[in-house]
Amino acid sequence: MSPGLKSFPPAPIPNPDPVVKATVLAQALPYMRRYAGHTLVVKYGGHAMADGTPDDPFARDVVLLKQVGINPIVVHGGGPQIAHMLKRLGIETRIVDGLRVTDRETMEVVEMVLAGTINKQLVSAINAEGGCAIGLTGKDGGLIEANKLVRTRIGGGIRTEIDLGFVGEPKRIASGVLDTFKQSDIIPVIAPIGVGGSGETYNINADTVAGAVAAAVKATRLLLLTDVAGVLDADKKLISELTVARARQLIGEGVINGGMIPKVETCLEAVEGGVEAAVIVDGRVPHAILLELFTEGAGTLIRAE
Repeated sequence: MSPGLKSFPPAPIPNPDPVVKATVLAQALPYMRRYAGHTLVVKYGGHAMADGTPDDPFARDVVLLKQVGINPIVVHGGGPQIAHMLKRLGIETRIVDGLRVTDRETMEVVEMVLAGTINKQLVSAINAEGGCAIGLTGKDGGLIEANKLVRTRIGGGIRTEIDLGFVGEPKRIASGVLDTFKQSDIIPVIAPIGVGGSGETYNINADTVAGAVAAAVKATRLLLLTDVAGVLDADKKLISELTVARARQLIGEGVINGGMIPKVETCLEAVEGGVEAAVIVDGRVPHAILLELFTEGAGTLIRAE
């Protein structure tokens, strides 16, 4: 066991056949060797969390990755949890192009939920499974330098800028901050909050942060855990693998549409930024990470040509 990993009693497993168990482990060995020493960025979406809180299988899987010599970096979302808290506080929510318009009052709630609640719940869940997780936001060590994000619309030949408030996009990722964890037993858990040039706080889409982090650290894999199985074809069947060119073609044909477009575009930007491959996978499935990495795959993998 690595020095930083704590010893905890194993979680109860419903009487597996020892031979089946040993066979599964043996079959996973080539995949473990494939990824040993490599960095993986895992985006854990708010929709993928059971009952709005991190689940034990996810935390256990992340600890297992570290245990077998893989370097996981976790980026988490929290959209549903933010919406719930805003509703409780009676703060009106307005969504434009899938992005939450974030005024100063809303930004305070966003930071409270992401950095103060979900991040610490996830860190605690990983630590409870024997890991050593550290919670971060983009403010820590200047990890995520952000620019204000502005959406534009064109109607009737007139171009209109839409002010989203304190919504940002990554300008620079301080990869050196994350490199300090690579040779340690520490698992960084990142809340998607960035900091502007004048110290202002920005709410950033978690998929976008995960893609930017993956590109900055030249990760072997970017895993987007969400609430869908992956990219579906025109017959609603899962597409197991796509090239960058084919993915762009399917977007142009309208096969990839709606909320799947920004997820695929995040994957494309990550791959074009140096990530070996990106995967969209259903995070609601128990042990989705292990199914994707240590078997023949469970979601949609997007790679270069």
